[in-house]
Amino acid sequence: MLATCAAFDRVSHGGTDQQLHVGKVVGAQVAPTERKGVPLRLVASVLRPTLIALTGRRWNGGQHIPGQGDGVVVAPNHISDFDPLTCAHFLWDHGRIPRFLGKESLFRIPVLGRLIAACGQIPVYRGKREAGRALVAAIAAVQAGQCVIIYPEGTLTKDPQMWPMAGKSGAARVALQTGCPVIPLAQWGQQNVMHPISKRIRLFPRRTVHVRAGAPVDLDDLRGAALSPAVLTEAADRILDALTDEVAILRGERPPPTRFELNRDDLNRDEG
Repeated sequence: MLATCAAFDRVSHGGTDQQLHVGKVVGAQVAPTERKGVPLRLVASVLRPTLIALTGRRWNGGQHIPGQGDGVVVAPNHISDFDPLTCAHFLWDHGRIPRFLGKESLFRIPVLGRLIAACGQIPVYRGKREAGRALVAAIAAVQAGQCVIIYPEGTLTKDPQMWPMAGKSGAARVALQTGCPVIPLAQWGQQNVMHPISKRIRLFPRRTVHVRAGAPVDLDDLRGAALSPAVLTEAADRILDALTDEVAILRGERPPPTRFELNRDDLNRDEG
């Protein structure tokens, strides 16, 4: 966690990391030219103006998002069921189409499920023999130059203070198998729009949501190595460390010295 403390110190001492773009979008980046298909255009035309109307935005770190055609894994923290929307909004505004790994149950919802699938999202079959299909699809998407979002925690954080908790190795595995960069994406304030437990939505007064992209996680010394449990664990820990650094900057706080670990049975129930 030493890097996290250094990141916090940059905020405390008023470094350039505090320079945020408040509700601004670089014009050329608003409409990704890689987007295709009526469903995706329809969803974007509805969601983006709605989010702009309902929330204030502080975007930072967009320079770390690779350009169109470059495969990338984006690894966000997960603090609210609202934060996938702000994650997608941030990436769209920086020229990328987000491809999420989502619970397979969402794809079975009438109308919504077909729309999600038509927009190129990737179903995750948790607890089933087909579970590996999601990673295969994610690897194929990255190799095709797409932007794939994988939540390294695997579910909403259960840390009492909402810091990133110990998670899974999916993002690490895709990055190491494809050689693509992993961008940590910190989010904060979304929990004030939709509470993570009660799911209560509060739109007024208008809330400000923060999204901050960090530099690519350094995995160079692990690339090319056999994907042993030790290598995957090390890569996953680095991703979570980098993500926690960025969250600390947004919050202006020091994270706890150890990462919260969810009981495995609780995690399985949550994902079932």
